[in-house]
Amino acid sequence: MVRSLNANISNGRLYRDRWLRGPERTETCTTPLCNGKPDVLRSPLGRCLTRLYEITAGELTFDGQEIGQADTKALKPVRRKMQMIFQDPFASLDPKRRMRDMLAEVLTVHRIREGAAIGKRLDELMELVGLLREYLARYPHEFSGGQRQRIGIARALAVEPKLIVADEPVSALDVSVQAQVENLFGELRDRLNLTYVFIAHDLAVVRHASTRVAVMYLGSIVESGETEALYARPHHPYTRALLSAIPQPHNRGKRDRILLTGEIPSPLSPPPGCKFSTRCPYATDLCRESWPALSPLTAGREVTCHFPLG
Repeated sequence: MVRSLNANISNGRLYRDRWLRGPERTETCTTPLCNGKPDVLRSPLGRCLTRLYEITAGELTFDGQEIGQADTKALKPVRRKMQMIFQDPFASLDPKRRMRDMLAEVLTVHRIREGAAIGKRLDELMELVGLLREYLARYPHEFSGGQRQRIGIARALAVEPKLIVADEPVSALDVSVQAQVENLFGELRDRLNLTYVFIAHDLAVVRHASTRVAVMYLGSIVESGETEALYARPHHPYTRALLSAIPQPHNRGKRDRILLTGEIPSPLSPPPGCKFSTRCPYATDLCRESWPALSPLTAGREVTCHFPLG
């Protein structure tokens, strides 16, 4: 769970208010998705969750443990339970090391396997992500983009985590490869009972990859709920405008595209009230003066709006 989180990045404060409450492991294959602009506020979310960024204030709780202010020693066992998959698969791999060495290092550092058991575990990981065992002897430059991302997934799975944070894991891949990697995420989720925080900007990827969605605007969640219900009936004005931008190839008639006007405020200096009030066609004085809380609307739905849409 994250509440009132602050993180200093580029001399500014990132995130405020509660914006994410993750599912329990007992909930089957629930996948929160975060979508919205600008990207500078989406991607740091994953790095905050995994404590790759310094947390200066607020509450960050994982598996019943407060980790927002934990030191490096205390974080080591926590990071075995949560892993991150980065957007650029090539930049996240050491170009001078073979795949076998990189994956084996993860097992050794966390004391998960020793001796011959390491080789057996590496074979299991390659099978899980659909790569040949012979590829373990290769260097990163010898793989395609999709194969590199599969290696990144294998590295995350090596420690048998409870949570995987995936930051735009398919956006750097060719369209023809994206679907393969998306399907792999789904297969692994079902097979290993994983929980993902899958950060994406592509609305088609969001719908395909998730069972739950959280829509973000300037660093805060404005609406969350089950994927199909949210896509069918959005309750926040920003969500409705965002979804209206999805191309409809089978609808050749007039589309009800919602075009937003008004000034986009700086995420480092947002307006005193609702962050969306400068662009919202329904904004009132209350919206411009008071930030609404993320409140339950219907079963499984939450919205940050004084006047949610019907």
